[in-house]
Formats: sequence, structure tokens, C-alpha cells
Amino acid sequence: MRKNLILVLTLVFIMVFSGFVLAQEQITLTIAGGAVGQEKETTELAAEWYMEENPHVNVEVLDTPDLATDRLGLYLQFLEAESPNVDVYQIDVIWPGDLEEHFLDFYDYGAEEIVDDHFDAIIENNTTPDGRLVALPWFTDAGLLYYRTDLLEKYDRDVPETWSELEETAEYIVEQERAAGNEDFEGFVWQGDAYEGLTCNALEWIYSNNGGDIVSPDGKITINNENAVEMIEMAAGWVGTISPTGVTGMAEEDARSTWEAGNALFMRNWPYAYALGHEEGKATAGNFDVAPLPSGEDGEPAATLGGWNLGASKYSNHPEEAAKLAMFLASERVQKMRAVQATLNPTIESLYEDEEVLEAAPFFGSLYEVFTNAVARPSTVTAPNYNQASELFFQAVHSVLTGQEDALTAVEYLELDLIDLTGFETGDPEY
Repeated sequence: MRKNLILVLTLVFIMVFSGFVLAQEQITLTIAGGAVGQEKETTELAAEWYMEENPHVNVEVLDTPDLATDRLGLYLQFLEAESPNVDVYQIDVIWPGDLEEHFLDFYDYGAEEIVDDHFDAIIENNTTPDGRLVALPWFTDAGLLYYRTDLLEKYDRDVPETWSELEETAEYIVEQERAAGNEDFEGFVWQGDAYEGLTCNALEWIYSNNGGDIVSPDGKITINNENAVEMIEMAAGWVGTISPTGVTGMAEEDARSTWEAGNALFMRNWPYAYALGHEEGKATAGNFDVAPLPSGEDGEPAATLGGWNLGASKYSNHPEEAAKLAMFLASERVQKMRAVQATLNPTIESLYEDEEVLEAAPFFGSLYEVFTNAVARPSTVTAPNYNQASELFFQAVHSVLTGQEDALTAVEYLELDLIDLTGFETGDPEY
């Protein structure tokens, strides 16, 4: 009897002690992610999958601002304070160079086994000069032209290949639609607010018109040229004509809202808007498609390279688990789910041949070259001052769109500001 009692007590002690150990091992990881379109929902689903496979980990998804500029400000509050409150950060493709000091090297956690699955250019973008991989590719992006197939067919118009064609087609159809009673109808909606999204839009206009890429990869400031001035002036002419006056305050979701209500002929946006635009009950469902953005008269279409990556914080209380979570989120399983459900472009090349992915987003195949040849912003050459350079650029363009400056004056002052910021010399854009 005494032996049985001792055995029971021993088992009870082991069970209590094991429960205590398990309780001690339970951890919480926080990911700061995006909420544009279906980003947050698909991140939360991936977090659920991870928790099912790792019961000792609780994953929380922190909501962050939609505008990249605002999001970076929030991130810097955490990172500069060396806060452990966020373990994994969703970071813009332009930020690895500026934020590298705050992130773990994924090669220390087995990333060499997965990097070959991803696009080489993005791995290179996320790798420091000394060979540290500070961010994992999560999804890539490039600007696209969304167009109403039903209205182009109704008015016997083609998908525009140049900005002049877009302007002329939009003017004509807006006039017809408003005369038919749709007074809220607009020709073209895009991202014209003073933030990083305007840098992306304006770079597409300028590069497609042989106006260069603001600062060339070899460190020459090229923005002050007649082709760049011409396109900024043209875009300013859209405001209040084919585009609403309020376009100068629009971000991605604002443009999408107008578009999905059936009140725009054309929209510039990222691929995420494709799945949302086809949802049942929306005016755009079944009535639109996507194409490369137009070009200048003698140029080629240009799409700004976008996309987001995952960095694991050096200040996490659980660095190994943070790196493990980031690698799971960047995995093929999760990227496929996000591609199918939210048309978020994978960074894993094999998924562009996956039947389920192509069924959900046929343009991933037909516009594959748009995504693989997108134009990079000058974030590498201007690091660690890219965000200041971009702000100088989008504020200069915004001043023209809102009528505060003419385009020539704006780019002349911008050139001087960029010289002061970077110390670079000026040069001609390479065509």
C-alpha cells in the first residue's frame, strides 16, 4: 500500500512538473503585417496553420498603417527602442538596406536550404554587402493597368498602349457615361497622395517616357530632363479631367473603392486588387482585366517593382522561433494560399506554373515578364537615405499635381535637394 501511494505521488509530481515545464515553454510571437486588401486575413490564416503545428507558440498579428511611409515610422519606434514587442516585421522591398542592422541573419537559421526556391533578384535585394540575408521574400508586386472590358467593348475602344491613348480614350468614355447619367464616373484612378505610392506611380510615368529612374544605379541624379518634365506635366493635366480632383489624396484602397463601385474606366494598382475586384456583387466582377501600364510615345511600358519581405527582429526574446515563423510564412504552402485567395504574387518561381494559382490569377502567367522585369526604385544606390530621397521626389511631384509648382521648376529644385542629400553628380538618363 505504501509503495502504491509513493508511486501515485510520484506520478502526480511528474504530471504537475511536466505541466509547469510546458507552461514555461509557451511563448507568444507577434508579426507586424499589412492589412491592404486580404493581406491581414491570409496572414492570420497562416498564423493558425503555424500554431496547429507548433502548439507551444501563440502568434499574434499586429495591424499596421496602410501607407508605407506611416508604417515605416511605426517600425522605427519599435526598432530604435530595441523593443522585443514585435518579433517578425513585414518590410517593403526598399527597406532592407536601411533597416539591416535591426534584423537577424536567416543564414544562421537554415535559410540556405530555401533561398534557391525564390527569385534571385529578391534574394540579392535582401542580402547585405557582407552576405547577411536580413529578409525573406514574401510576395512581389508590379504596377498594372486595370481596365473595364465591358466599356471598352461598348465604345469599340482598344486597351491603350500609350499614355496619350489612355488619356484620349478616358476623355471620350467619361463624356459618354456622364451624358448617360453616371455623373460620378471617372476615367482613371491611381495613387496620387504624397507618400511612397506616388513615387511608384511617377517612376512608371517617367521611366516609360525615357526619363530615367530618378537616380541611376551608378549614382547619377537624372531626374532633371525634358522627358521627365513632360510626363509629370501630363499627369498634372489628368487631375480634374480624366481623374478626380481628389486623386491627389488617393492611396491604393481609395482607388480600389472607386473602381469596384463601377465609377472608373481605368485604374493603376497592384495585383492584390484583382481577386477583390472579381468578388460577387461588385460592379467590376466579370467586367475587367489587367494589362501592362502604357508608355510614352517612344518608350516602353514600365512597372515599378514592389513587394514585401519578412525580417526577424534582433531584439526578439525568442530569436530562433521568430526566424522559424518567418521561414514558415515565406514557404511554398503559405505563398500558394495567398496567391490563390488574395492574388498576392509569389516569390517562388515554381508557383507560376501551378495550375491552381494560374486558375485563380491567369495574368500571373500572361504578364509574367512584367513582374520579372519591373523597374526598381533607387533604394540601393541612395541607401541609407532612400526614404528621404523618395520623400523629396514624391513631394516635388505632388506640388505639380496640386498646382503649387510647374514641373520644370519642381524638378530643378528636386535635383538640387538630391545633390545636397546624396552628394551625387548629375547625369543624363540612359535610354
